[in-house]
Amino acid sequence: MTTDLATFASDKGIKYFMISFTDLFGGQRAKLVPAQAIADMQKDGAGFAGFATWLDMTPAHPDMLAVPDPSSVIQLPWKPEVAWVASTCVMEGEDVAQAPRNVLRRLIKEAAGEGLHVKTGVEAEFFLLTPEGDQISDPFDTSEKPCYDQQAVMRRYDVVREVCDYMLDLGWGPYQNDHEDANGQFEMNWDFDDALRTADKHSFFKFMVKSVAEKHGFRATFMPKPVEGLTGNGCHAHISVWDAPGDKAKTNVFAGDGDGQTGEVGLSERGKHFLGGIMKHASALAAITNPTVNSYKRINAPRTISGATWAPNTVTWTGNNRTHMVRVPGPGRFELRLADGAANPYLLQAVIIAAGLSGIRSKADPGKRHDIDMYAEGHKVRGAPQLPLNMLDALRAYDKDKELKAAMGEEFSSAFLNLKMQEWNSYVSHFTQWEKDNTLDI
Repeated sequence: MTTDLATFASDKGIKYFMISFTDLFGGQRAKLVPAQAIADMQKDGAGFAGFATWLDMTPAHPDMLAVPDPSSVIQLPWKPEVAWVASTCVMEGEDVAQAPRNVLRRLIKEAAGEGLHVKTGVEAEFFLLTPEGDQISDPFDTSEKPCYDQQAVMRRYDVVREVCDYMLDLGWGPYQNDHEDANGQFEMNWDFDDALRTADKHSFFKFMVKSVAEKHGFRATFMPKPVEGLTGNGCHAHISVWDAPGDKAKTNVFAGDGDGQTGEVGLSERGKHFLGGIMKHASALAAITNPTVNSYKRINAPRTISGATWAPNTVTWTGNNRTHMVRVPGPGRFELRLADGAANPYLLQAVIIAAGLSGIRSKADPGKRHDIDMYAEGHKVRGAPQLPLNMLDALRAYDKDKELKAAMGEEFSSAFLNLKMQEWNSYVSHFTQWEKDNTLDI
């Protein structure tokens, strides 16, 4: 049954709705709409100028209408008179093909047509910094190995508890919170769900964490590598595929006694081929999962203060071993450890499905399983591709991967590459102190 947002507002005491969409760079855009106007907005959408956001449009484009998806509505726990609702971007009666949530919706429908329903969970790591963003918020958080530090997590108890309480109230099923491997870094985990619901929750989680942090006088960041020398913000995705969506799911399509090295770790044949698609498209995948210049300071980082980056730099997979790009921690699912905190919540899920479907259709083989410590013995692996060294390499790999580009949608791919190349050109035209320090006296 479709939720009537006007009735929702009346029942919940909502005064305003944030009609929200996410642009190509992962920026969340919204209009604040009075509850009295929401009935018309639910029917016709709120108008936006796409060019004013990071969408590949011009000022001459018609209005883009963000039509709220009532199934996504969330009452803000910290400001209960306001509700957030994700939207479907429409222009002249047609879905905007480059809009990230639309890309994901289309791929979910495509997978469902083949009896495949992807469920995922994400581990969205973040730092709590000072308001200026130039220091860790906790001056006492200085341990060489701060992961799971009991005192450090309790010094930020008020922020962590408030966010976790909200997730409990929302019914997300949060189950653990911890101080992560970097000083000032935290992770909060909640139950896995259908891919679209996970993406909506991921978007809202980022908004919620930033809002609660600001309330407490801090600044939360999901930036891939915000502090030099410390472990970066990953966004690991746990992936399984089922026979039906939501509560109707009964059979995990990935689970089974497949043959060979994938069967040994509990992946079925279709699970093997889905993983094969991830491995096949990994270098191109990085343009989506690691979408910023800063991203490559995480996946190609030298040893951090704690002793490990916890990020991959080579296209390899393994069993329950955290030093590889993909690990299979148990039967019926696998963890993609490539993505970072800058990943667009919708495009992350979309590219996973696109690569996985490609693998199933082509019966892709993921290749040899490596169970070694890649940080200590990675040099022994022969033939495994290295991940891109920078954003330009990733964009070029994506542009060359015709199959993945087509799966993500030609209009989306063209828009994404166009704007990201503009971003890269802006970066390389920026003069830095490093250049003067190293070139002034040449």
